[in-house]
Amino acid sequence: MTDPDQTSPASLRVTIQDLRSARYCLAGVRPWFQRHGFDWQEFLDHGIASERLHSTGDALIEPVIQEAKTRIAAGLVSGRPEAQGGRK
Repeated sequence: MTDPDQTSPASLRVTIQDLRSARYCLAGVRPWFQRHGFDWQEFLDHGIASERLHSTGDALIEPVIQEAKTRIAAGLVSGRPEAQGGRK
């Protein structure tokens, strides 16, 4: 059963689009993912559950999660432009 409220922590997925919207430097985010044991390619392909980001205890993830909530509220559920236009 899926969560009808896609902005709840149980179902919210953060995407690369959300990082860009929060104006985070991808050159800095990629090593951050490595330090926390997150797979960068998996993130690019599928996003990451906001719960996993919260588990780091890093306050810097809050703006990114807010961007994901805003994207969902705007109806841009997938938010994965890389899936259509290739990845970098």
